[in-house]
Amino acid sequence: MPSGTPKGPPGASATSPGTSRQWRAGDSFLSMWRELAPVGLHPDSGGYRRYAWSAADVDCRAWFRAQAEARGLTHESDRNGNQWAWLGDPLAGNAVVTGSHLDSVPDGGAFDGPLGVVSSFAALDELHRRGVEFTRPLAITNFGDEEGARFGLACVGSRLAAGQLAVADARRLRDADGVTLPAAMERAGYDPGTIGPDPQRLARIGAFVELHVEQGRALDLTGDPVGIASAIWPHGRWRFDFRGEANHAGTTRLADRRDPMLTYAETVLAARREAELTGALATFGKIAVEPNGVNAIPSLVRGWLDSRAADQATLDAVVTGIERAAREYAERAGIDLDVVRESFTPVVEFEHALRDELGRILEGTGDTGRPVPVLGTGAGHDAGILSASVPTAMLFVRNPTGISHSPAEHAAEDDCTAGIEALADVLEGLACS
Repeated sequence: MPSGTPKGPPGASATSPGTSRQWRAGDSFLSMWRELAPVGLHPDSGGYRRYAWSAADVDCRAWFRAQAEARGLTHESDRNGNQWAWLGDPLAGNAVVTGSHLDSVPDGGAFDGPLGVVSSFAALDELHRRGVEFTRPLAITNFGDEEGARFGLACVGSRLAAGQLAVADARRLRDADGVTLPAAMERAGYDPGTIGPDPQRLARIGAFVELHVEQGRALDLTGDPVGIASAIWPHGRWRFDFRGEANHAGTTRLADRRDPMLTYAETVLAARREAELTGALATFGKIAVEPNGVNAIPSLVRGWLDSRAADQATLDAVVTGIERAAREYAERAGIDLDVVRESFTPVVEFEHALRDELGRILEGTGDTGRPVPVLGTGAGHDAGILSASVPTAMLFVRNPTGISHSPAEHAAEDDCTAGIEALADVLEGLACS
């Protein structure tokens, strides 16, 4: 199995209730996980490259549809390319919805996103095993382009559905090769002519619960396999364009250079200092250089800042400090600087009533005998986008290393099973009461 794949007994597969072998919630999970695991896996890095509307993404979508149809669920893709698998009448209203996403960051881990989708199908299998009767419609979702790896904007599918991304702006999104979002959708067999807000669909959702691998070590430190999200920190992405003068690296005196790379490097160090001073997070993780030659002084260095903090005031302080330092460095070196905020998500407080209901449902169900811990996160999610339109909540599954967006991302098989059982308990409490 690839790095990051839960380790289970060789050949494990779903076992139907009534066979001689005792059925476990993780059985169907392992079968699905092994089937999905090769899709988009890069043989050299051991990470995943499941970019929006790529061939790997199309294969993931086909996998999702096959899982839905194998369970007799009604499958549909909405106007923005998000996938839905319905049990019950989609038009009835007050539906309970769960799911996540299947796309990845460049060379990402196996769990970020897919854990929530695979666990949703496994939780439904567990509920069928229990013989529960559903009193509300239930749906499993795969939201498109959550990571934003291809077009630079996270949560495109959910943003469009919630009306948080203007159609005109969505149509202008381009990847590194200049391919627009509509063109990429069309190449993948979807009609981009219908993208836009989907308020009627969201109005039929009574609750959305997203299960996700924890992208930190809080649960590992407390010894809990599962946690409940309290809030998502405010976060955003800023593009810094440093413009200097291209010149020959072998003939131009240091004193005669207008090298934007130096100013960019100083800004990266300033971001680290500002984050440490404010208790926030700041990362320059993506860079583009022109003309990008080994023997050429750059004319343009474009760097993308990702910054997050526990509250808005702290986020404002750290970003303002970074920009101030960048402008001071740029002025001193004769470099022109433009700063553009490309995306921003304010703090998301998950609805307290739904969050507390999850706590009541899960109280006493774990092995520890303690209440399920409630924790915040600096990572953005589709649940955070949807929270402005529908009641949303999140469950986290323990990540023993805290590593995410990397092939080293991991969750143990027992913890995945605990997450499935917790999700099944929540769905039973919400949709079967």
